[in-house]
Amino acid sequence: MNKTRPHVLLVDDEVSIRDPLARYLERQGYRVTEAANSAAAREAIGGFDIDIILLDIMMPGEDGLSLTRYLAEHGGPPVILLTAKTEETDRVVGLEIGAEDYVVKPFSPRELVARIKVVLRRGEGNGKHKENSDAMGFAGWTLRLAEQELIDPEGTLVPLSSGEFRLLEALIERAGQVLNRDQLLDLTRGRIAGPFDRAIDNQISRLRRKIEPDAKNPTFIKTIWGGGYRFSADVERR
Repeated sequence: MNKTRPHVLLVDDEVSIRDPLARYLERQGYRVTEAANSAAAREAIGGFDIDIILLDIMMPGEDGLSLTRYLAEHGGPPVILLTAKTEETDRVVGLEIGAEDYVVKPFSPRELVARIKVVLRRGEGNGKHKENSDAMGFAGWTLRLAEQELIDPEGTLVPLSSGEFRLLEALIERAGQVLNRDQLLDLTRGRIAGPFDRAIDNQISRLRRKIEPDAKNPTFIKTIWGGGYRFSADVERR
């Protein structure tokens, strides 16, 4: 990440929102690239070193949720969704598929900047952590921290969204401990996800389908009734 001027990609089809917000962010010290739709956003992502994306959900053509899913699956920059008050279901889905946060229109630019700073700080913190340990392994699996990759026992890359990666990392880091939903939200999103703890349960279900021999009878991620979840495999640092 550019330490002096973080690069923001602002994606919104409403020029009346996009242009004033871009000017405000530039006054706050950010470099801003604007895009009116997902196609332009994809082009910008391919051509620039983007640190964070502010992404409108409702746009003509490919919507923001589809682009968020693509970015999560391909290790793209973190996403903050720009949503309308009526889009609660979309906000939940966005968080589940890998968005870092959301703000509801009309929003305060100052609040948005505060949320941008939180997301960027979290990314810096993750980077510092990963310098101390390259990977963690369990039962033949390898979680590569710097690359944010999961490798199965046969050596095959298993795609993870950014949210799934953070959740699995949090569980593995605290193997043997029981973690409730609030703790997992704190560890993976810093509570900026609000009350949507259902996203944790859905991410757990998706992780189980990806790593468990039998997702209905999990051996790695155990449900502790009334308590939360516990990672039960032996973990080694590599």
